[in-house]
Amino acid sequence: MNNPAQTKPFHILSLDGGGIKGIFSAAVLAAIEDDLKINIVDCFDLIAGTSTGGIIALGLGLGMKPREIVEFYVREGPRIFPHWCGAKRLQHWVYRKFSSEPLIAALKSCFKDKRFGDSKKRLIIPSYNLGDDDVYIFRTPHHDRLKRDYKVPAWKVALATSSAPTFFSCTREVDSVRLVDGGVWANNPTMIAIIEAYGTVKIPLDSLWVFSIGTSDAVSHRRQRLNHGGIISWALGNAAVDVIMRGQSLAAYHQATHLLGRDRVERLNPKVAADEFSLDGVHKADDLIGKGAHHSRVFMPIFTEKFATHRAAPYGPMHT
Repeated sequence: MNNPAQTKPFHILSLDGGGIKGIFSAAVLAAIEDDLKINIVDCFDLIAGTSTGGIIALGLGLGMKPREIVEFYVREGPRIFPHWCGAKRLQHWVYRKFSSEPLIAALKSCFKDKRFGDSKKRLIIPSYNLGDDDVYIFRTPHHDRLKRDYKVPAWKVALATSSAPTFFSCTREVDSVRLVDGGVWANNPTMIAIIEAYGTVKIPLDSLWVFSIGTSDAVSHRRQRLNHGGIISWALGNAAVDVIMRGQSLAAYHQATHLLGRDRVERLNPKVAADEFSLDGVHKADDLIGKGAHHSRVFMPIFTEKFATHRAAPYGPMHT
């Protein structure tokens, strides 16, 4: 059950990070599921998610419907990302922007006492280890050598992948390791998922199909000051972070299409104005849901043709 027949297609769902913009990703999945009257997780053999995408991936693996995940974001978002103004904005230059406590409370309420290994789907969720300055990847027990992560409470995995630097403190909930948001190195986890499927689950590259969902692609103007700018120039408007995040996301997509071919990698990541959405912009929840409804409608024929008829083989964890 853990090594599907090599000739059968193996479908991957990849979910980007993006804070509250994860509402878009969940709304896309919810609309597709509603229209086609399917359980959308049945169409995928492995789900990868970073940060907010990791929370969605965990929810799907642990039995939540995409519509329930949308409702979770709408309900908990204002508590996780409270509105800041005045002197509070200045504090962000020297201290994390939000307390982690509302996020922790929301994740505990959502996942309760479920463990990562309770997932009914293969999951791969990246974080980053500040203490050892190394990548850190949570993987369900879909191989005999994966003997540790399955025991971790699901809410701790969700916290580890979504503790975004400058927004939240790092978390030490997993073996006292200093973990932060996986988006610092894999905001688009498509290539991690492909490598896991090929290297660990032993699926041939020509059997892999990928549906990758971003959380919107802001159309940014790179100002002339960046040509010769120093620290201040690159810090203004989070230019450095934006370029790095966008660059690694584009690289993951192009690497994936180089390996699998453009026909087997579908990327849904709509262009938006530079200031239309933000990581903590909870006031735009309805707009994100609407955008998810629109783009899922346009994408529906492609999903129907390439993904809807696939039924993933049963996944049995190696450890329980």
